[in-house]
Amino acid sequence: MSSFGLLQVGLILSCTTKITNLHCNHHLRLQQSKVIESSLRLLDKMGEKFPRQCLREKTSFRFPKQVLKPRQKETMKVAIEEIFQHIFYIFSKNLTLARWDGQALEQFQNGLYRQMEQVGSCASAKRTHHSWRREPSRLKLKRYFQQIDYFLKDRQYSRCSWEVSRAEMRRCLQFVEKVIRRLNN
Repeated sequence: MSSFGLLQVGLILSCTTKITNLHCNHHLRLQQSKVIESSLRLLDKMGEKFPRQCLREKTSFRFPKQVLKPRQKETMKVAIEEIFQHIFYIFSKNLTLARWDGQALEQFQNGLYRQMEQVGSCASAKRTHHSWRREPSRLKLKRYFQQIDYFLKDRQYSRCSWEVSRAEMRRCLQFVEKVIRRLNN
């Protein structure tokens, strides 16, 4: 192939990468917003109102809000991806005592899984994983979800522990939704 041909191929690849990244960034934020809206509806649909008998077990897990206040938008996207992964992990556990609508739960899990795949396919998110791994915020996020996981295990995945966790995931997703709305503006 001539040097002119190589130059053309190089320009095409460069333009394709930039277009893909622009599409991925714009599409991803819109997609995340839709997934969160859907997830919030499904969390409500999965169960009834918070049971009175579970009020004694309410716990404050304190979502680490500083996780979603980094300087770079790319780092924030990776943080949101990790939040989806943690939520998916928690809601893939021993759910037999939860007494939730199985179809709504399955739709909730599928939406999170599709979103994780979507984010994973975007090259820009993959590039920032290395800097995110060193972030102290990542450890705070991990500890937050470990608290919820330990809470469920400690209470042997009881109905009330699942209801408390469902309410906490609702608060977590509402906060993420606010951050994504700011990113979209």
